[in-house]
Amino acid sequence: MFVTSALSPQELTRIDVHIATHKAMPGALLPLLHAIQDDFGWVSEECYLPISKALALSVAEVHGVVTFYHHFHTHPVGKHILQVCRAESCQAMGSQKLEKDIKTALGIDYHETTKDGAVTLLPVYCLGNCACSPAVMLDDEVYGRMTAEKVADIVAEARAV
Repeated sequence: MFVTSALSPQELTRIDVHIATHKAMPGALLPLLHAIQDDFGWVSEECYLPISKALALSVAEVHGVVTFYHHFHTHPVGKHILQVCRAESCQAMGSQKLEKDIKTALGIDYHETTKDGAVTLLPVYCLGNCACSPAVMLDDEVYGRMTAEKVADIVAEARAV
């Protein structure tokens, strides 16, 4: 089977610019990965080899960092990221029902994106908002004491922007 690059030459050039900008920094890997994700919305495996060469790391080390941190996305994601807390406090306050309702309303499961490309649904272990369980995070904003209706409202507001 013939496999083609998922990234265009222009995208690979943008990655090279990020590498050049960050490679001399102490602890360059995380800021570099953040810059790539901020630019593309995700970190492609095709980035691993040039990053590893520039930073004198193995491809496995780069992959390990990308997959260790839940912040990094390893595939394209929607315009908005909706994360549902699955920690004990949220579970005790009904997050499992909330998860089910959100999945039904969006028509997707975890790690999937709505057909319109607007929302990617992700599980997260703790949002640090235990006193206001159940909690969700939409993009960079944490919301507490959530219900399916409240989640629908914040998602609709985000989609409208």
